[in-house]
Amino acid sequence: MPDLIDSKKTRRRLPRFELVAGDVCLDFINTLDDRFRDEPKELLKSYVDLARFGEDSGILTAGQTDHLFQQSYVQPREAQHALAAAIQLREVMYEVFWALVHRKPAPPATLFTLNEYIQDAAQHFKLAPAKGHFEWRYEDAPNDFLRPVWAIARAAADLLASENVAYVRACSSETCQWLFLDSSKNHRRRWCDMKLCGNRAKFRRFYKKQKRASGAQAK
Repeated sequence: MPDLIDSKKTRRRLPRFELVAGDVCLDFINTLDDRFRDEPKELLKSYVDLARFGEDSGILTAGQTDHLFQQSYVQPREAQHALAAAIQLREVMYEVFWALVHRKPAPPATLFTLNEYIQDAAQHFKLAPAKGHFEWRYEDAPNDFLRPVWAIARAAADLLASENVAYVRACSSETCQWLFLDSSKNHRRRWCDMKLCGNRAKFRRFYKKQKRASGAQAK
């Protein structure tokens, strides 16, 4: 994954997004929260939200984020187009990964669109020397509104072409179903985050058990 930045050293703002998926492309898919409810919660309401995701996930530095903030107010139409492209990328990634999780073939039209994003991203990366080795970096351009989109598309390509794609899971919580990369030792992780959905599930099981026990005592 190119240009992954140590966000702890560069962040100026408190994190806005819950990044628990283990891969930036899966975290990005999860920016549509409550996807399966009647009223899903859109976390990318503006271009600023997209840039903030870039900073939180480490694909943008704080300086790059500040620059994109400023440019989004100077060129709102271009920023809005980039946001629309990011949301389209998110949805085609979701369809591809969701199909894989359920052991179904990815829809050809969706995979075609994803490949278009990946190919476009590839045009904006270059090899650059870095302390005795080389690394992938973005090309410099004055108004790179699509910079986070390129990085996310590249991350999706890397994950899909790796052995780790077999460990992409959907959260077992029916009210969540966020995608995540299962990096546990036995690859039997069920929840996107044990502190979130895992603890809620444990509480529900405990509550049902207590309710059954109370009912039995009443008889």
